[in-house]
Amino acid sequence: MTAFNPFEFRTVPCIQVEFGGARRLGENLAARFPARNALLVTDAGLVKAGIAGPAIESLKAAGFSVTVYDAIVADPPESVVLACARTAKEAGCDIVIGLGGGSSLDVSKLAAVLTVSEQELSQIYGIGNVRGGRLPLVLIPTTAGTGSEVTNISVITTGETTKMGVLSPQLYADFALVDAELTLGLPALHTAATGIDAMVHAIEAYTSKHKKNPVSDALAREALRLLSRNLVAACKDGSNRAAREAMLLGALLAGQAFSNAPVAAVHALAYPLGGHYHIPHGLSNALMLGPVLRFNATAAAPLYAELADVLIGPGEGDALSRSNAFVDAMQALMEDSGAPLRLRDVGVTDNSLALLASDAMKQTRLLANNPVDVTEADAFALYQAAY
Repeated sequence: MTAFNPFEFRTVPCIQVEFGGARRLGENLAARFPARNALLVTDAGLVKAGIAGPAIESLKAAGFSVTVYDAIVADPPESVVLACARTAKEAGCDIVIGLGGGSSLDVSKLAAVLTVSEQELSQIYGIGNVRGGRLPLVLIPTTAGTGSEVTNISVITTGETTKMGVLSPQLYADFALVDAELTLGLPALHTAATGIDAMVHAIEAYTSKHKKNPVSDALAREALRLLSRNLVAACKDGSNRAAREAMLLGALLAGQAFSNAPVAAVHALAYPLGGHYHIPHGLSNALMLGPVLRFNATAAAPLYAELADVLIGPGEGDALSRSNAFVDAMQALMEDSGAPLRLRDVGVTDNSLALLASDAMKQTRLLANNPVDVTEADAFALYQAAY
């Protein structure tokens, strides 16, 4: 047995997994928090689809006043974050509840900080720059993808095409509610893209260069097991409760893993696709996963071989052949999910690949975690391979 390298592991202090739990949100939160003036952060689509309604009614029935901020958009810009925090301040809110996909949850985290902080948004970008506290924070995911409900990360669009992250312990929620009922209506394409996104989190955490640790490894393996066995079933029958529950739990475990063992080149190359083409985050990760897996396969062979045992079961062969089997199995799984797998299929033009590669190089925080160093020429070749 080898000695462990020192490591730290953090996560949300309380996670509740309950099918239909959002319908009992009010009584759940009333017993946990003294706050009674809630800001509910969501998007207009979830309100219109009636998904937010039962949670809001439950809150009101339990004595909460509820201010709804539903202007969340994909790749949320700074203006949305600031408007959300302003809404909370003006309504005197004393608790923030995020209900939605990764964008809603990311904005909720920052609104909970900015509502009470003296700091400007521009001062908290980067690692560990949030000072002081925040409002109580509850996060409820409606997609099985980002794992944002259990991460300390928020990613915001800062210019026409650029994104910035805030990483700080204050962004861990006080309470995460994982209710698979909220994901039953998720369309197949969105299910595929967010599910592959969660698998990327698990794989990149498992191969993270600097902070890989035994706890995140265990979470990543179980996340990959749950996600890989249920992705296609969830895509083919969105009402399959067992598959939906497994996907949501898998996404949560992957979120816990990568929050402590950070993601790498797949994400670094995915962000410019979101910035320039507004491709949803999960789909942009899915598009870049195959090429990056093949690029990393030799250096990461021993680790990919271990993940092959999770994905396809134990087999014969050396680490490199098992690593290749893992990459092939992931590619087949993505094809079975029905997600688009080529950049050209989602409107990316080949004359933009050099610009995308240049932009990807700005993601130094992520690229540092990759098992193989990525140059700008490598990034260009990876986009070509994905094209």
